[in-house]
Amino acid sequence: MAALVDHFESRLGRLVGAWEPSERSPEGTPKVGYFTGGVLAGIQSYATIGLFKIHLTSRMSDRPQHLELLGCGRPVPGDETGPLPGVLEWVAERLVVSGEAVLRGDVISLPMPLIPGGTMTALYATHPVYFDDDFLSVVLENGVETSVVWLVPIGTSEAAFVREKGWDVFEEELARQDPDLLDLNRAEIKF
Repeated sequence: MAALVDHFESRLGRLVGAWEPSERSPEGTPKVGYFTGGVLAGIQSYATIGLFKIHLTSRMSDRPQHLELLGCGRPVPGDETGPLPGVLEWVAERLVVSGEAVLRGDVISLPMPLIPGGTMTALYATHPVYFDDDFLSVVLENGVETSVVWLVPIGTSEAAFVREKGWDVFEEELARQDPDLLDLNRAEIKF
């Protein structure tokens, strides 16, 4: 697992701590690490550490997938760690139970807004585009290639747009409008 941590630390900064899964989490739920001092100044970064060990399958190809989840955002005033560690654990638990990989373009509805009273009500799975291309995957000590899936908070109308128009059209809109995807309480883009 050293290669995974090194991979994360090379962009996200030093691993300063990790949350163990809760006692009621399904067996195999990974830790969630907290990284600081990375290439994106002022950003809190969190990632699962060990999800790659779970056999996940792509519903598109039935091929095995090895993943780690990433969440990045600006600090939330009044909340030292913000919502991302708990959200990553919640998504990881769902993957462990279902055995189904989250794929680029998937939308995961949250049970409540990311921030109380906020506009972000879902997560969008994509490549970690705020980092260099080599950050997308890492080959671990056991030879397993593991993909890094960035879970970007999105709003209700954005989630509906992805479902109706497709992830490729949504990503074109993101590129065109260039919202701050690291703002966990940003306004939704306009369509």
